[in-house]
Amino acid sequence: MSKIGHIFLVDDDSDIRIHLGNMLRQLGYAASEYSNAAEFLNSAKPVSPAVLVLDMRMPLMSGLELQNSLLSRGWDLPIIFMSGESQNQEIIDAMKNGALDFLWKPFSYKQLIDVIDKGIQIDIVRTSKKNRIDKVSNLYQELSEREKTMFKLILSGHGNKSIALSTGLMSDTVKKHRAQIFAKMQVESLAELIEFCNDFLPSS
Repeated sequence: MSKIGHIFLVDDDSDIRIHLGNMLRQLGYAASEYSNAAEFLNSAKPVSPAVLVLDMRMPLMSGLELQNSLLSRGWDLPIIFMSGESQNQEIIDAMKNGALDFLWKPFSYKQLIDVIDKGIQIDIVRTSKKNRIDKVSNLYQELSEREKTMFKLILSGHGNKSIALSTGLMSDTVKKHRAQIFAKMQVESLAELIEFCNDFLPSS
């Protein structure tokens, strides 16, 4: 895995595919090449950070169809479309589905690298956020039912006295549970808990 990032290249034009792959590897990226969408779906493995550079017009499965397939599989990968003859509606649909950019062939190396680097940074942030939320979710599941109730009250801004009134517990008991919640969630303060659990929505 390259320290810069991994670039997936999907294009049925072998000259473009191989040329771009060699150029990217020379610049320090890891790159893997696929001649069609099915080959990519069957053999590509999720890595991060990564970007997909995808031709729009391909036989059997188009770039837009591949994008939709990835969305249905939950693979939230930054996608850069490239094409020489796309219809406006194809571009609109691709961007609505979250495509990072659309490059018209022929494009300059600088255009491609600039948008690839933007995609790499987006994927780094996105993956970091997902990993954090997954960790919070796993730690949350280790809380008792009472602790889960108190956890939600704490994140909603309730203090110890308010939680005691809501739960019918003594204030000292609330303090003990609060300390246990902090310990189980691996934080040392309310501010740290709020920051750590940002964007996390308890499922139960």
